[in-house]
Amino acid sequence: MLDARELQKDAAEREPKSPGEGFMTPADSSGAKDADLEDRIRNLLDRMSLQEKLGQLQMAPGSFTSGDHNPAMLDLARRGLIGSVLNVRGARNTNELISASLESRLKIPILLGFDVIHGYRTLFPIPLACAATWDLTAVERSTAIAAAEARSAGVQWTFAPMVDLARDPRWGRVQEGAGEDTFLGGEMAKAQVRGFQGTDYSRNDKIMACAKHFAAYGAAEAGLDYNAVDMSERRLREIYLPPFKAAADAGAGSFMTAYMDLNGVPATANSWLLQTVLREEWQFDGMVVSDFLSVSDLITHGLAANLSEAGRYALNAGVDVEMASTSYGQFGAALLAAGQVSIETINERVSNVLRAKFRLGLFNRPFPFADEQWENQTLLKAEFRQAAREMAAQSFVLLKNDRRTLPINLAKIRALTLIGSLADDTMPDLWKGDSKAEDTVTILQGIRDKLSAVRSPSAPLVFRYEKGCEPGCPSDRDFPAALDAARTADFVILVVGELANASGEAASLTDLNLSGRQLDLVKAVADLGVPYAVVLRNGRPLTIEWLAENAPAILVTWHPGTMGGAAVADVLFGDVNPSGKLPITFPRNVGQIPLYYAHKNPPKPAPPFTSHYLDSVKTPLYPFGFGLSYTTFSIEELRLSASRIRVGESVTVSVEVRNIGQREGQEVVQLYIHDLVARITQPIRQLKAFQKISLTAGEVRRIEFVLGSEELAYLDPEFRMTVEPGAFDVYVGNSSDATLTVRLFVHPPASSHSHG
Repeated sequence: MLDARELQKDAAEREPKSPGEGFMTPADSSGAKDADLEDRIRNLLDRMSLQEKLGQLQMAPGSFTSGDHNPAMLDLARRGLIGSVLNVRGARNTNELISASLESRLKIPILLGFDVIHGYRTLFPIPLACAATWDLTAVERSTAIAAAEARSAGVQWTFAPMVDLARDPRWGRVQEGAGEDTFLGGEMAKAQVRGFQGTDYSRNDKIMACAKHFAAYGAAEAGLDYNAVDMSERRLREIYLPPFKAAADAGAGSFMTAYMDLNGVPATANSWLLQTVLREEWQFDGMVVSDFLSVSDLITHGLAANLSEAGRYALNAGVDVEMASTSYGQFGAALLAAGQVSIETINERVSNVLRAKFRLGLFNRPFPFADEQWENQTLLKAEFRQAAREMAAQSFVLLKNDRRTLPINLAKIRALTLIGSLADDTMPDLWKGDSKAEDTVTILQGIRDKLSAVRSPSAPLVFRYEKGCEPGCPSDRDFPAALDAARTADFVILVVGELANASGEAASLTDLNLSGRQLDLVKAVADLGVPYAVVLRNGRPLTIEWLAENAPAILVTWHPGTMGGAAVADVLFGDVNPSGKLPITFPRNVGQIPLYYAHKNPPKPAPPFTSHYLDSVKTPLYPFGFGLSYTTFSIEELRLSASRIRVGESVTVSVEVRNIGQREGQEVVQLYIHDLVARITQPIRQLKAFQKISLTAGEVRRIEFVLGSEELAYLDPEFRMTVEPGAFDVYVGNSSDATLTVRLFVHPPASSHSHG
C-alpha cells in the first residue's frame, strides 16, 4: 500500500510535462482571483468530451456502512466518467479512488462527500441540541472539529448544515436543524458554515459545506417526511428562505435540493428556486447537488414519465450534480442531440462542479492526499472529546427544578438509583458520521465514573442501576426490580424519552407522548415518595404534560453524542450549571401543532367568540427560548438610547442583567420586537438579537443591542425589505415570553413628509 507521500510522487509523475499540455498548475486555489479561476475552468471545459462533462455531473454511492468503494467506481474514475462519490471515507479508501481519477485522460480529481452532520468520529450533540446552546462560538468550534476529523479521513464535502425551519415536531428531521425561528436558524447556519469551511476550505482541516434542503422541506404537510409543501411566496421569503440566504452569505460552497413538491413543482426541478432565487437574486456561484435519488424521484412525483425526462427537468432547472441516480450519464447526450438540453446548460453545470473542486484545492499539486498516520492521530483526540463533552452539557435544557431538586447533593444521600434502558443505550442516530458505539459514554458509565471520582471511604454510597423495561418500554415486566431499587434509594434518576432511531429521516410520528409504558414507570416511582429527577433523551419536543405538572425536575439532554453520558453526570451533580434554551416550542399535545411563538395576532370579535380551544389551553407547555439555571438572574432597567428615531437610523437597547443566585451561571438574553402596524401584518414577536453571557454570583452587567434598518425592516407588499414609520414594542428577557418592554417610535426620514 502506498502512503500519502508515495501517492503524491506517483501523481506528479502523471502530470502533463509542459505548461502548454495541461491546465493543472501548482497554486493555492483560495488565493486565485475570480477571473483567473474562470479562465482555468474555461480552459478545462474546452478540453473535455461530452461524456467527460456528463461524468462530472454524476455522484455514485459507496458503502454507507463500511466507507468502501467498489471496482466499478474505480473503473469509472480511471475513465473520467464520474465526478464525485458519497460515503467513501478513510484515508486508504479515498486515496485509492483519487489515484484512479488521476489516471484519467484529464486527471480531474474526484470529489468525496459524506454526511458529517454533527461530527465525524467524535460525535457532538444533534444539531437541534447544538442550537439549544445559543452559543455561536461553540457551534462553530464543533463543526470545525468535525471538519478536521473528516478531512483527515479524506472527506472533502459534507451535506450539512440542514437549515430547514421546522415548526412541526411530528417531523422527525426536526432533530437535524436549529428549530423554529428564522433568525436563530440563520445565525446557526452561518456559524456552522464558518466552522466547516473557515475562510479557505482548501485547507487540510476544512471541508465544503452544503446548505440543505432547498427549500421549505421542514414544512411538510402533517409533519410527514417527504410530503408536499404548499405555501405562499410571502411565507417562503419571510420565514423559510432567510436561513438559506444566511448560509449563502456565509460562503456555503454548495446547496442541496429537497425531496418534496413545492407548490406543484418538486424542488429538484424547481427553476424558480434554483435559478431565480439562488442564482439570480442571491448571486450564488457554488454547486447544487440533488438529494439521494431525488432526480429519479421526479418520476414518483408524476412530473417526469421516465428517467430521461427526469434528467431533463433537473438539468434545466439547475441541478449540477445528480446523486445516486444516473439520468445525466445515461441520457444527457441524447437530450442534447434532441435539443432538449443545450450545451450551454451542460457547460454551466460542469463549470459549477469544477469551480467547487478548484476552491477545495483539488487541482493543487502535488495532490493533497490523506495520510493514514495523520488520520489516526486526528480522530477522537482528547481535546475533541472534551469539546464534545462541554458542548453536550451546554445544550441541556433544565425545564423544571422544584425545591432545588438538582443538582444532586451527594453529601446528603447514601443510596442512589438510576432507572431506564436509555441510560445504557449506545445507539447513535442515523447521521452518526463514522462514530463507533464503543466510543460512546453512556449515562450509566458517566454516573459511575463520576461517583468513583468523588466517593469517600468514610461516606460510602450505594449505587444501583435497573433498566426498568426494554428499549421502547413495551411491557412492565421489569418494573418490580426497578421499583425495588428505587424504594431503597435516597434519590432516583429516571432516564426516559426516545430511542435515537425514533427521530430523524423517515421517522415521523403522530404521537409525541413517551412511548410504551415509560410514563407508567415514572408514575410508579413517583408514588414511592422518593425524591427523583427525570432526564429526557429526545430528538424532538415531546408532549410531557404529566411530567411538567408532577416531576420535581426535568432535564432535556437530547441525543448528546459521544461524550453525552459524562456531560449528563456533570450537570446532574452540579459540576456544570445548565444554560441551554429551547430552540423550539414544546407543545402540550399534538392537537396544538404547529405551535410557535412568532405567530400572528388573531382577531377577537366578542366573547365567547375568541381564539381558543374547547378542550385545551392554547399556550405552550414550554415556550421558545425557555430554560432554567441552578442560579437565578434578573433582567431589568430596559433603556433605549432614544425613544424616537428616523427611518435609516439605529437605536441602542440596553438592559441590566444581575446574577441574584448563589453560583456562577450563564444566561441567554433575548431581544424581540413587534411592529405594531404595517401594510403586511406582522408576528406578535420576532427574535432579533441575543447574547449569552456568564456572571458570577452577585455580578451585574449592562449589555447592549443595536436595532437598525436590518432588524426593523419587513418584507413589504412589493417584496422589498422596508422600514416604515410607526411604533415598535421592544421586549428583552430570557425567553419568548419576556415581559420587560419599551416602545420605540420610528419617524419618516428628515427629507420626507408624512401623509395623513
